[in-house]
Amino acid sequence: MAIYLIPNTLGESPLQNVLPAHNADIIRSIKHFIVEDVRTARRFLKKVDKAIDIDTLTFYTLNQHTRPEEIASFLNPARQGLSMGIISEAGCPAIADPGADVVAIAQRENMDVVPLVGPSSILLALMASGFNGQSFAFVGYLPVKPEERIKALKRLEARALAESQSQLFIETPYRNRKMLEDICAHCQPNTRLCVAADITLETEYIKTKTIREWKKQLPELDKRPAIFILYK
Repeated sequence: MAIYLIPNTLGESPLQNVLPAHNADIIRSIKHFIVEDVRTARRFLKKVDKAIDIDTLTFYTLNQHTRPEEIASFLNPARQGLSMGIISEAGCPAIADPGADVVAIAQRENMDVVPLVGPSSILLALMASGFNGQSFAFVGYLPVKPEERIKALKRLEARALAESQSQLFIETPYRNRKMLEDICAHCQPNTRLCVAADITLETEYIKTKTIREWKKQLPELDKRPAIFILYK
């Protein structure tokens, strides 16, 4: 018995490009899944293997609407000796993902937790940025309110400059343009910024430039999942 952390694709990229065949073997052996959205999880499983009988599977929904007291009960099949899978909406479970709450419970109860290989937009962006890969921080979403977001950007920039630490963050795709504009307006001209969008897709875009260079032309990122990285 084990709790398998099952990576998903970052978009409509072919499975064979980003997931090892071993993952499919594991998935076929599991009947109980903890997922963010049942519909997209079912679609992913069918993409893994059309022969999987979805109607024989049990799904437990874990998202921002799940009550904390429900989460522990999701692991009941594992307590009975059955393997389970945790599937993220995109990328790796438990990384900037609610699956971490389930993993924490599994660890406390001494269950075997097995992470499977798959794409992480955070790590792939950092790999391609040319920035410090030995010291970095992922801080998730920045504040929505403009004045708070600007303060957060300046704190991240100061940390990048003072500690030589890469600072990674994300934004809701429809606010990407505003984020880029704020970065260019409030960060120093020589600070470097990597913008990584649509990672692993045919439309993948990963560029590193100084703020001064970005100001000349901003990329079109509307509705495209993106990672932003600040560095000195």
